[in-house]
Amino acid sequence: MSTVVAIGNFDGVHLGHQSVLTEAMKLSDSPLVVITFWPHPTSVLRPDKAPKLLGDLTTRIELLRSVGAREVRVVNFTEAVADLSPSEFVERFVLPLDPVRVVVGENFRFGKRAAGDVTELQRLGEGHFEVVPLALESVNDIVTCSTSIRALLAEGDVAAAAQHLGRPFRVRGVVQMGDQRGRELGYPTANLPVPGDMAVPADGVYAGWLTGTDGVRLPAAISVGSNPTFHGVDRRVETYVLDRTDLELYGEEIQVEFIDRLRGQVRFDDMDQLVMQMHKDVERVRVALGL
Repeated sequence: MSTVVAIGNFDGVHLGHQSVLTEAMKLSDSPLVVITFWPHPTSVLRPDKAPKLLGDLTTRIELLRSVGAREVRVVNFTEAVADLSPSEFVERFVLPLDPVRVVVGENFRFGKRAAGDVTELQRLGEGHFEVVPLALESVNDIVTCSTSIRALLAEGDVAAAAQHLGRPFRVRGVVQMGDQRGRELGYPTANLPVPGDMAVPADGVYAGWLTGTDGVRLPAAISVGSNPTFHGVDRRVETYVLDRTDLELYGEEIQVEFIDRLRGQVRFDDMDQLVMQMHKDVERVRVALGL
């Protein structure tokens, strides 16, 4: 069966990626097969320069399928794969899919030392498949790419990041037991550790949503950081669901969406100051979420 193939890293499956997949589906009734790479090539070739990822592999596959991919082929990126010439790459990963068209971003590079570009892909595809290169997407004159989204998150600008992603930035994981100080203060939180290889917004307090395994989306105040008031060390995402002290989420996988940044992290001198600020944060969350 012939296919339409889209190739890319697709970290974050942002608006630029979505446009590639949408255009690919318009070009043919053939099923869309996506080729993506894991781990990130830079983490293999230059581990010291490895970018923080916008999502794990499971999330990436789910997003790609939600946009229309019939099948997702994950290439295990190794030094041996990196050493393939452009022609070897096409012979090994592309031609077996019997593509009628291959859709990529106009800046697509492949093969050893990124020697292959769109022109080379077109040459290698002669007699086999058509190559459709797509211009990059932009939002407010800023090119949409995973790198720019990471930079926005590092600044805490989750609203701008969402514009490029086409949805709120999300993290997910299994809730772990924390220090339980929030429970003592009347603001129990669901605690997620921050994986070292994953992107998270800058330290601070955010308005957002928590979704559990039941699929119910609950309004939440989200703190990212190491809890400076209590001299914490490890960075965590701590999420308090508004007006709920009855939730038991330990061991449950949750998803946390970031909508707007309220403030940076602050170290408070006493508990009364902290509780007063938490109360103010909750009220600002209500406004930010339109509650």
